[in-house]
Parts: sequence; C-alpha cells; structure tokens
Amino acid sequence: MKLSVFNIFKGDKVIWMIYFFLSLVSIIEVYSATSTLSYKTGDYWGPMLSHCIYIFIGALLVWGIHLIPCRWFKILPVFMLPLSFFLLLAVYAFGVAENDAARWLPIFGIKFQPSELAKAAVIISVAQILASMQGEKQANPKAFKFIMWITVIICGLIAPENLSTACLLFGVVTLMMFIGRVSLVQLTKMFVVIGLLVGSVVAIVMLVPKEVAENTSGIVHRMGTWQNRIKNHLEDKDTLDLTGKDAQTAHAQIAIATSNVIGKMPGNSVERDFLPQAYSDFIYAIIIEEMGIEGGIFVLMLYMFLLIRAGRIASHSERNFPAFLIMGLALMLVCQAILNMMVAVGLFPVTGQNLPLISRGGSSMLINCCYIGMMLSISRYVNKKQEIKMGIDTPENEKSMTNMYYNDENMK
Repeated sequence: MKLSVFNIFKGDKVIWMIYFFLSLVSIIEVYSATSTLSYKTGDYWGPMLSHCIYIFIGALLVWGIHLIPCRWFKILPVFMLPLSFFLLLAVYAFGVAENDAARWLPIFGIKFQPSELAKAAVIISVAQILASMQGEKQANPKAFKFIMWITVIICGLIAPENLSTACLLFGVVTLMMFIGRVSLVQLTKMFVVIGLLVGSVVAIVMLVPKEVAENTSGIVHRMGTWQNRIKNHLEDKDTLDLTGKDAQTAHAQIAIATSNVIGKMPGNSVERDFLPQAYSDFIYAIIIEEMGIEGGIFVLMLYMFLLIRAGRIASHSERNFPAFLIMGLALMLVCQAILNMMVAVGLFPVTGQNLPLISRGGSSMLINCCYIGMMLSISRYVNKKQEIKMGIDTPENEKSMTNMYYNDENMK
C-alpha cells in the first residue's frame, strides 16, 4: 500500500486542522508572551524551547492515541479514578504551591496537576455510565446517582485548591447528563440544591470580614482570594487599578483596548511585560492585542468548530459510548476555552483557567492533547462504520474493522 499523509493522519481531517491551527497559534503567542519569563531567567530560548517540547510530545500523544480503538477507552476509569483520588489527596500533603494554591505534585522533577487527570477520568466514567444505562426513553434513574457519587467526590477534592476547575468539571458533567437523557426531574432537583448551596457559600464568603478571610487556613485558606475576585468583578470602577490585586484584569483590558482592531502584529505586545500570566491565564488578551479582534474571533471559532464537529461525529455514531465520550471531551475543551476568554475580556471573575492547547503548560497541555487523540480515535470508528454502511467494503476496510472493532457490541 502506498504510504501518504492520509495514511498517517487518520480520523476526522477537520479536527486535525483545528488542532494544527491551535498549536500554531500557541507557538507564536507563547513565544511572544514569555518575554518577561526569559528576562527573569536570563535564558532567551529556554521557556519557548520547553513549550515546544511539550507541543511535540503532545503531538506524539495525539497521533498514538488516535490509532487506538476507542472501545479500549472503557477500561481507563478502572485505574484512572483510584489514581486520581489518591493523587488529589497527595496534593494536600506534598503539593507545590503557586499563586497561593497548592495544585501541583512534583514527579521526577516535573510539576503535575492531578486535577487534569481527574477531569479525564470523570468524563470517561460518565460517558460509560450513560452509555450502559440507557433506556428506551431516558437513562436509568440510577445513572444519575452513580454519576453524582463520582463527580461530587472528585470535585470535592479539587475545590479547596482549584474551585474554578471543580465548577467547570461539574458543569460539563451536567451537560453530559442532559445530552445523555438523564431525567429532567432529577436535574431540576440538582439545580435547586446547587443554587441554594452556591448562594449560601457566596453569602458567607462575602459577609466574612476581609481581615478574617485573608487569614483563614485549612481547606478554606483561599477564602480571601475568592472574596477579592468576586468584589473586584462586581465593583463599578471609573479607573483601572494597575497596582492592586486586580492589576491582571486591568492590564488585560488595556491589551484589548489598545489592539486598534487590527492588532499590533505578533511579537509587538506591550502588556505582556505587565501581565504575570500573559503566557497562560491571560494569553487570549495578548492574542487580541497582537492579532486584533479578527484574531480573537478566529481563535474562538476554532473552538466552536471543534464542538460542532464533535456533535456531527456523535450524531453519526451507532453506539452510545463513543458518542457521549466525544461530546464530553469537546465540551470540556470548549467550556474551558470560553471561560478563559470571558475572564480575559472582563466578563467573568479571574479563575486561573488556561486556554486549552494554546496556553503554556505541562500536564494540562498533554492531557488536552490526549483529549484530541481520543476524539480522533472516535472519528475513525464512526468514519469506518459509515464507509462500511455505504458499501465501501474494500479488503482494507474489512481487515481494519475486524482488527479494531471486533466484539463491537461492547461499545454500547
């Protein structure tokens, strides 16, 4: 068989192109945004080189995972959930703190975020539960209970050090349950309980005196941070505070306002020198500053097309598990991206969420690449099924189907 690029990069070509463009934007913008990091370390190429290494490793993960039959992903929660549980517990004892939050574990000299692994474990588990407990009209009521037990435990462990990630994960799981036909009565009751809990927690956080909030310890040691972020977002300010705790938001708004619509072109950002997380949490502001409003819209549309494409693949899937899984993975990437963008443009309080597949990072970049690889694997399965259904039953297709999807009933 003649070897070509189409034989190497299988699966949905649109997802491959989206991944390529996101990686390209990441290389360009992280190179520009890490100028302050290069200045502080004295290593001009170091920060960018490490980012490119992660992108390269991530690309290998995408390519390798997309060749794995997607039915094999069903076994992942068996060891991923217990591992995530113990790693999240280990964070409280051995975690490395940055920006007043201990979210990282040092493993062989590399900082790893257990919450990233936990998100993947929960999404795969929820997809499997929904797929295996589908009825004629809706999901089995017990599915809701199983999903809640897993989600609440994992989110409960994540929340004290990374509340935004816990809320994001819970929101994605809720969307998956809605797509998975979980009873609307159960979901409504859940929303009522969550609304009361969130309202009570926010009221307590805002009513606690500032001096007390900033000196809390234990699992609520970040109460002062939560309080400041909520107050800074709700306050109606006539001027921007460039020196206080909301300086990041102020400089992000300046970066967007000074983009002059068409942008300053890559490498010409000014605010990157004032934003401490310009290459991570606020990289979207740098993208708009350098590439203009049209550049920001282009990046936004890449994520939107990813979600649309995932929905199209899910709609053509004959099995429940791959359909629920690809939607869960796409929702996690897109919801996190939208949350990051909303923070950058001042529509949401600062959360600490990075821009998936673009922001500089280690464990988050690699896990997100695993998401893309799994989505491509599912697209291969769906495409192959479509080819067989349309009568394109070449010997190559028959052999591929036999090897990759033997015992396909387990996909249900």
